[in-house]
Amino acid sequence: MLEHLNRAMEHIERHLDGEVDAAELARIAMTSEYHFRRLFSMLAGMPLSEYVRRRRLTVAGAEVLGGERTLLDIAVRYGYTSGEAFARAFRAMHGVGPGEARRDGAVLTSQPRMSFRLVVEGSSSMEYRIVEKPDFRIVGRKARVPLVWLGVNPHIAEFIKGLGKETVERITALSGRDPVGIVSVSDDFSPNREEGSELDYWHAVVAREGAEVPEDMDVLEVPAGTWAVFTNSGPFPQALQEMWGDVAAQWFPSNPYEARRGPEILRTRFVPGSDDADSELWIPVARAPRG
Repeated sequence: MLEHLNRAMEHIERHLDGEVDAAELARIAMTSEYHFRRLFSMLAGMPLSEYVRRRRLTVAGAEVLGGERTLLDIAVRYGYTSGEAFARAFRAMHGVGPGEARRDGAVLTSQPRMSFRLVVEGSSSMEYRIVEKPDFRIVGRKARVPLVWLGVNPHIAEFIKGLGKETVERITALSGRDPVGIVSVSDDFSPNREEGSELDYWHAVVAREGAEVPEDMDVLEVPAGTWAVFTNSGPFPQALQEMWGDVAAQWFPSNPYEARRGPEILRTRFVPGSDDADSELWIPVARAPRG
C-alpha cells in the first residue's frame, strides 16, 4: 500500500504545473478516491488540496526568485487565472508578494515534498476485530459542527450539554445492538476533512430492532457492511486521537482493507476517578483491491 501511495506522490510532483486529479491519484494508489483522500489527510495532517497548493507555491517561489520567467507566466503555469490571484495566494503562504520577493530576495516558506513509510515500533500491538454487521438504525440527536483535529471539540461539548438529562435518558432507552449504550457518531464529512470543515455529529444509540422512535429524534439508516473495530484505553481525548493516527499510519497500510463511506461510531466509557477512558472505534471498511 505504501509503495502505491508514494507512486501517487511522485505523480503529484510531475504534474504541479498541470492538473492533479484525485481520481487518478487513487487509481495509482490502487484504492478508492474516498479512501485515498481520507488516508492522505490523516497521514499528512492536511487535506490533499492544501498539500498540492503549498507544493505549487513552493516551486513557484523558487521560480520567482530565479527571475527567468515573468511573474504572470509563473502565475499561469501554476494554475492561477490572474497575477492578482497568484499574488494573494503567494502572500498568504510566504508572507510577501511575488514582486517584493523578486526585488528584495526575500526568505520564503517551503512545503517539503512528502513520502510515506511504515515505522514499526514493536512496543505494543493494535487490538481490532472485523465485524460483518446487518443494516441498523442510529437514533438520537444530531448537530452540524466544525471539525477539530486535536483536543476536545468545544462545539460538540456544548451540544451535548444542551441536550439535558431527560433527553439523554430517552435516547439511551432505545439502545440494544452492538455497540451498546450512548455512542458518538460522525458522518457526512467534507471530502478532504480539513480543520474547520463541517460534519454531522450524533449523540445517539444503535437502536434495538423494532424500537419505536419518538418524533423528536433524528434517525440515520445504515446499510449492512463490514466494520473494523479498534479498542483503546488511556487519557481522553489524547489516546483516542493517537489511535486514529495509528489506524491511518499502521493498520490500513498493513491490512487488506480500505475505508468506505459511512458513519464512524465511537463508544467511550470513562474510568472513575481518572482522566482515562476505554474507547471502541467502529470504522466502515471494505476489502481493498488486490495489487
